[in-house]
Amino acid sequence: MKIVKDNITIAELKAMSAKMFGSLVKAVVDVDLGLMAIDAGLHADEEALLLANGSKQASLWGINLYPDLAGDDFVEFDSMINLRPSQGNRSRSVDDLAIQDEIRKIINNLVKDE
Repeated sequence: MKIVKDNITIAELKAMSAKMFGSLVKAVVDVDLGLMAIDAGLHADEEALLLANGSKQASLWGINLYPDLAGDDFVEFDSMINLRPSQGNRSRSVDDLAIQDEIRKIINNLVKDE
């Protein structure tokens, strides 16, 4: 498990997915700090790592990355940590489209082809 502040490659994500779930890498994105935690079996573990390193709960969103796919299929907004009725998010997804867009921007900034 690690925090990605700069860049990670698709090849690195593929290696992570091969040793974990075969097709996906779980990640938690901090939309305020523009970083993410990756490479854990549970989103909750990544969330705890980010909280221990100064992130705020309201800024953290769980996603899945599919390194063998592209476009809209690359990111899946699905995690138990996203269930937050107090923030108006009543599903495992990220219901707010503006937050989804911010997550995509962060992912596009951090994940590189090489």
